[in-house]
Amino acid sequence: MDDLTLTLILSASLILLFFLSAFFSGSETALISLDRYKLRHTAKRNKGARMAQRLLEKPDRLIGLILLGNNFVNILITQLATFLGFHLGGNPGVAVATGLLALMLLIFAELAPKTLAAVKPEALAYPAARIYTPLLKFASPIVWLANQVANALLRRLGVDPETIEQHTVGRDELRTIVRESKSLIPRNHQKILLSVLDLESTTVEDIMIPRQEISGIDLNDDWDVIEKDIAHSSFTRLLVYRENADQIMGFVHLRKLIPHFKGNTLDKGSLERAIRPNVFTLESTPLTQQLINFQNDQHRIALVVDEYGEIQGLITLEDILEEIVGQFSTDPASISNEIIFKEDGRIMADGGMHIRDVNRQASIHLPTREAKTLNGLVVEHLEAIPVAGLSMLINNYPIEIRKVKNNAVKSLIIYPQLDRPSQE
Repeated sequence: MDDLTLTLILSASLILLFFLSAFFSGSETALISLDRYKLRHTAKRNKGARMAQRLLEKPDRLIGLILLGNNFVNILITQLATFLGFHLGGNPGVAVATGLLALMLLIFAELAPKTLAAVKPEALAYPAARIYTPLLKFASPIVWLANQVANALLRRLGVDPETIEQHTVGRDELRTIVRESKSLIPRNHQKILLSVLDLESTTVEDIMIPRQEISGIDLNDDWDVIEKDIAHSSFTRLLVYRENADQIMGFVHLRKLIPHFKGNTLDKGSLERAIRPNVFTLESTPLTQQLINFQNDQHRIALVVDEYGEIQGLITLEDILEEIVGQFSTDPASISNEIIFKEDGRIMADGGMHIRDVNRQASIHLPTREAKTLNGLVVEHLEAIPVAGLSMLINNYPIEIRKVKNNAVKSLIIYPQLDRPSQE
């Protein structure tokens, strides 16, 4: 064999070994970089993904196989490059070959393939899994022996190699995933998903209708007044009580009263017979649990009580749904003039509005930790009874009280947030 032929054979072998080294390095990064949740979904319809999933169930065997192949190839590359360098240039050729080899291994066998694998892991991992699956069966004795030695060393260091960490995603991680999938999920769908994740940290007290705002039918009123209240009600379910909210008897579905209206037989007796019993819930109940309670009890309304059993408010299924999807009611009583947006950025709001509703509708960030309503927020901040014309700074939002009645804020103005940090 002449020198030219030998040189060509050695060069071609060296190029092939570089490709093999790049394959081992890149496939290792690709397989380790695979998203486990996306892999589970893809494995249902892709054979390469199923193979990759099975390989990753025992990562020590997979890594052992890849390192075994990669090291074997790199040793061959080193020996072959040294021989080729000596063949072409003697001892100086060996020195040049060593320097070029280090640079080429870094670029072509490590940096480039691993970068490509990190950017497009599925494109390399799934085909590689088809190769590694049969190769692992062939090389299993050597891989098993190497793993036994390595695992024994790890156990000496207090690490159990048989324990595979379960990849779980918490609520905060899910929120990050949803926020980062802007290009895949429409903005309104994102808001719904984030609202669902927030339900666990939101309690019934945060969204309930306060006790003083509860309306219904007072059985102590004259029948003409009761009949008028029923006929002009904008709700499908009405609470029924005697004298005040401490003596709530239950609620009545107006649909049950329609036959009596048609037959002109509606009276206090038929009204009382249509009353359904009360359902109670604690104000500290998370919204996720309350949603389940509504589903299990087949109810849509619950009275909210505190730890002493005192009625604090009312919550409905619609309130929880609006917390998820936003306000969808077309009832004029629920839309009213509670909040008005001015062209200069000012917000005029009713003092009885829930802070969460104001934050959501106006896209602002007033604190909700202590108080639930704007009036409560002002009183909590001032630690005194508010007066009209007073201004304050809360969370860098200038707030001006416009109207006070019965020692409570009835209306106020929220100005755009200041850029400078609050000095409070």
